[in-house]
Amino acid sequence: MNTLVAPHSTPGAHRMLIVAGLIATFMSAVNISMPNAALLHIQGGLSMTDDEVGWIFSSYIAASAIVMPMTHWLAGRFGRKKIFQVSMALFTVALLLDTMATTPLQFVAARVLQGAASATLAPLSMAILLDELPPLRHGHIGIVWAVTALLGILSGPAIGGYLSEYYGWHSIFYVSLPVAVLILAAMGLFLREKKAASSPRFDFFGFVTFSSGIAGLQMFLDRGERLEWFCSPEIWIEAIVAVLGFYLYIVHVMTQEEHFLNRAMFKDRNFTVSAALYFVFGFVLLPTLALTSPMLEELLGYPADTAGLLAIPRGAALIGALLLTWRVPKRLDNRLFIVAGMALVVYGNWRMLGYSPLMDRWPVVIAGMLQGAGLGVLMPALTRAAFSTLSPTLRSQGTAFFNLARLYGSTIGISIVQTYFYNNTQAVHLSLAKHLRPYGPVADATGALSGSHLAQINELVTGQAAMVAMIGQFKLLMIAMLVVSPLVLFLRKPRPAN
Repeated sequence: MNTLVAPHSTPGAHRMLIVAGLIATFMSAVNISMPNAALLHIQGGLSMTDDEVGWIFSSYIAASAIVMPMTHWLAGRFGRKKIFQVSMALFTVALLLDTMATTPLQFVAARVLQGAASATLAPLSMAILLDELPPLRHGHIGIVWAVTALLGILSGPAIGGYLSEYYGWHSIFYVSLPVAVLILAAMGLFLREKKAASSPRFDFFGFVTFSSGIAGLQMFLDRGERLEWFCSPEIWIEAIVAVLGFYLYIVHVMTQEEHFLNRAMFKDRNFTVSAALYFVFGFVLLPTLALTSPMLEELLGYPADTAGLLAIPRGAALIGALLLTWRVPKRLDNRLFIVAGMALVVYGNWRMLGYSPLMDRWPVVIAGMLQGAGLGVLMPALTRAAFSTLSPTLRSQGTAFFNLARLYGSTIGISIVQTYFYNNTQAVHLSLAKHLRPYGPVADATGALSGSHLAQINELVTGQAAMVAMIGQFKLLMIAMLVVSPLVLFLRKPRPAN
């Protein structure tokens, strides 16, 4: 039983809450990717090393993924309105801390706080929308909410690139401040308080052990390259925390009836397979953004605003394909759309293997649109497959875990591609540069090469090595999708609607 405390709602209040909820969803999503096209500006302003740049994304997403599972318990224990307002206030503080950071550590800490605060905004916004709209419109608001979140992620590079190019990188955080204040005011004035009559139960042991495993793995991947892996005691500690966290969680799941993630969900084959595929969906979605903008800016010399604009065709194709697939009649076999979506993603990534320093923007646009269209087909198709056979009593937990699978895929994917990118860049650079020396056949005719000449040649070699390594990461994303593609064979045909 729930308790409600608020003045009588009016049509105007309903509209304000719906708009505020959608804007909050957009804002929490756009702040994931908005720094993407501003990486060079942020890196220069904070003196970040190349291997630290990935933390800009992974810290935000990892913090969000850890806190998000607590949303339902927090709202039931302390009240939906209170948690939303506290989260929005912390998000606003984090925006200010982003702009005030002068070191990489300060900036990453601010991003962690920002990601943790954003974790409750999207699910609470969805709950608010469902409460404010009649049941007949719940299906429509679900797709509107999903499109709003995706639109935020996909438009982030374009917005961030434009703002950072003309107004400085701090502006990408300043622009969200008045929006956050308006949302905070709207929710404070019109949102009804709602919380459970009795405090809901929450599996803190399962939550802590699972989160420790995820956090340990994230730190292991992010810090391993910088600290030369197991040569560092820190990496040993992070590896032990990850293994121990996952081990304790698995034992907890196998020995307890009630736990953080209901194991009954994983007895449904369609849900389990779809969640695994959705993990890879996340593994491809954000890492591609994290790789493309640096490639355009650092290796191809595009300004930040142009690099951001080149992300728009991919986003438009994704949203368009998602909306079209969502309207497909349910009587059609959903597995065909999953196969088609995966084929488009693989083909788009295969075209990325043809990138070169001499290309213009069109290969990036075409490959991005193909991959985006594939991801747009996959998202609704996987969602239908996951919940077509899942018990209605498990759908609430299933929805939370399904979205977490995408978040975990994105944050782990970013860490992996960043790690392999820098490893491969160094390996290719060594392979190409070992033949460079001040004396050789060319030098014999022209005289010894000077240090400045060697430095220029080394810069060219570094650029070539980085491009080869970048293509290798696109290949890794393609292979990840190919490896999981046979899982489609284990999906059952969804039950026809009654």
